[in-house]
Amino acid sequence: MTLYSGIDLHSNNLTLAIMDETGKRVLKKRLINDGEVVLNTLEPHRTELVGIVVESTYNWYWLVDALMDYGYQVHLANPSAIQQYS
Repeated sequence: MTLYSGIDLHSNNLTLAIMDETGKRVLKKRLINDGEVVLNTLEPHRTELVGIVVESTYNWYWLVDALMDYGYQVHLANPSAIQQYS
């Protein structure tokens, strides 16, 4: 199964979501901003995850570095350039 992840990053916590290729939610979890916690949460889905999108806020560096060091394909999303919900 192919999985995709999105991370909404805030100053001291984040929301991590994983969905499959049909858009079905596999996981949604609020976590503290800690690389080890994030990597441990993603681990059960590691082989199926093809990409992780991270919101490029002021504090994204530590998270992207941790994910890329662990071998994940990471994409940055500019929140000001993304169409809001209609």
